[in-house]
Order: sequence, then structure tokens, then C-alpha cells
Amino acid sequence: MLKILSYPLTVLFFISFGLVLVIFHPIQWICLKVLGYDAHKRSVSVLNWFIMLCTGILGTRYKFDNPHQIPTDRPLIIVTNHQSMYDIPPIIWFMRKYHPKFVSKIELGKGIPSVSFNLRHSGSALIDRKDPKQSIEELQKLGKYIQKHNRSAVIFPEGTRSRTGEPKPFRTTGLKVLMKHAPSALIIPISINNSWKLLRYGKFPMGLGSYVQFKVHAPVEIQGNADAVIAEVEKQIVSGINLPK
Repeated sequence: MLKILSYPLTVLFFISFGLVLVIFHPIQWICLKVLGYDAHKRSVSVLNWFIMLCTGILGTRYKFDNPHQIPTDRPLIIVTNHQSMYDIPPIIWFMRKYHPKFVSKIELGKGIPSVSFNLRHSGSALIDRKDPKQSIEELQKLGKYIQKHNRSAVIFPEGTRSRTGEPKPFRTTGLKVLMKHAPSALIIPISINNSWKLLRYGKFPMGLGSYVQFKVHAPVEIQGNADAVIAEVEKQIVSGINLPK
């Protein structure tokens, strides 16, 4: 019954989602070209709040649990598991004061209203998975950028999203590059649960009634052996993931 109901609600969601992206594209352009970085950053935060609002059509609820006092005067590397594209709007909204920039595949840099514009112009890293040299250079640039401006980089070390919520092993290269080029950064591990349920049937129809939860773990300093630091971060993130039954 829920799956049947999800068909018309998914259509309504996609219409609303598409309108939000189209409306915010020129808003972003004006904010960036006329008013500058801060206005553009605020427009992106509000855009992602509206995207979250659109998922409410599907009965989606969000909880973002962050009991930690995370500083704003130093760079951050936000490390999290990856379950769907709907992981991203809550991170942008709830972590907005930390200016999150994403490590994203290069294909998303073209053709998507609002999303592609933001990725190209906000300082994010667009990596070509078929070109290791280009990927490393983009990650180096992002690391230097957050180090210089005290902003945050968001990376999903699993590489691809989990379609069942089951965590995948970390790929450590990208994280190591960010750590090397942002040596004063604080690592912020985040566990995401139930985002995959929005896509439980595939891209259409969408899943209904998902309760998407984010748990921010204790920050980790970049000290000592990089592999040991990453292993500790991965352990924290996996500990907060509710394994599917």
C-alpha cells in the first residue's frame, strides 16, 4: 500500500524539487556575481533547507545530533558514510556555519540547475575517477583552500553510496591528501542512518516515511600515523550506523 501511495507523492516531490533547483539557480548567480561569497553561501544554505522541505512531501524527517562544541576558527574535514544524494542537504544546512565544501564526482559539475553551479563556484573539488592525477590535484587544492580560509571539506571515503545502509570499507587516499594539505584541520566523523531508505525502490518511486538521522562523533585531531587516525575515524562512524536487519 505504501509503495502504491509513493507513486503520486514521488511525482509531486520531483516537481517541487525541480522547481526549487530552477528558482535558486539565478538566485545563486546574482548572489555570487553581485553580492559576493557570503551572499552566495547563504543562498546555498537556504536552497538546501528547501530541498529538505521538499522531502517532507515523502514524509521524511530529520534528526541532526551534534553535542560537540566544534570550533569555527580552524579548518574541518567532515568524514561520513554515504547512503544517498539526500545525505548532502542536511549536512549543508546543519553544518552551514562551517562552510562545507564537497568532494564530488566531476559529472555533477554540469547539467544540474543550482547543484552544478554551486559545485563549480563554491570551492568544492570535482574529481574525475578515471584520472588519478586530476583527482589528487583537486583534493590538494581543496585541502589548501580550507586550510587558508578555515572552512570545511566533506568527504565520503566509501567512494560510492551504500544501497542497503551497510557500511563499505574506507578508501583512504583522498582523506590522506586532505589531511596532508590541511594539517591544522580537525576531523569531524558523522554517522548517517536511513538515508538509503529514500531510494529503497530505486530512483522511482521514492521511499516514504524515512527518519534520516545524523550523529556527530567526538572530533579527532590529526596527530601521529595517518592510517591510525583514519582507522579511529572509521571505527567511530561504523559504530553509529544501524545495520540493516
